[in-house]
Amino acid sequence: MSITTIILIILAVIVLWVAASFNGLVRLVNRAKEAWSDIEVQLKRRYDLIPNLINTVKGYATHESTAFEKVTAARSAAMGATGTADKAKAENMLEGTLKSLFAISEAYPELKANVNFMELQRELSDTENKIQAARRFYNGNVRDLNIAIESFPSNIIAGTFKFKHMDLFDLEDNNAAQQPVEVKF
Repeated sequence: MSITTIILIILAVIVLWVAASFNGLVRLVNRAKEAWSDIEVQLKRRYDLIPNLINTVKGYATHESTAFEKVTAARSAAMGATGTADKAKAENMLEGTLKSLFAISEAYPELKANVNFMELQRELSDTENKIQAARRFYNGNVRDLNIAIESFPSNIIAGTFKFKHMDLFDLEDNNAAQQPVEVKF
């Protein structure tokens, strides 16, 4: 073999490696974006359930307007949050206000027996489980992307083509935020 052939083979291997590394990083980015989209779908479902839940509780506990306002404000903040960190913070606040809303319902036995309220509880519980699963899926994909961006030799390709780390979608590090929304009565 001539030197030229060896050099061409080495260049071809390098080009193939760069292409494979680049495509792998693109695949990881797209998986993470898809996983984030799954989270947003479930959050939207929760946002859509909250006004119905508030209206149902309002029918029984009209004097609890402060709690309703807090839930509504937290829902608006969560819907308007941008970026993973801001979204996580807003979602944690919303979960806390939902807990207070369910705590209010404890004082109203007629409300706890209401068919609409029970169905909303079931749907909200199901949605919370789906959000948790979507969050785990997203965080797994982001973890894989971040590892690829930081690991040698793919970090060379990631740096060259300006691939960026993505943030995990984590709950705040406090006990109240780590507890699931209580929806059983």
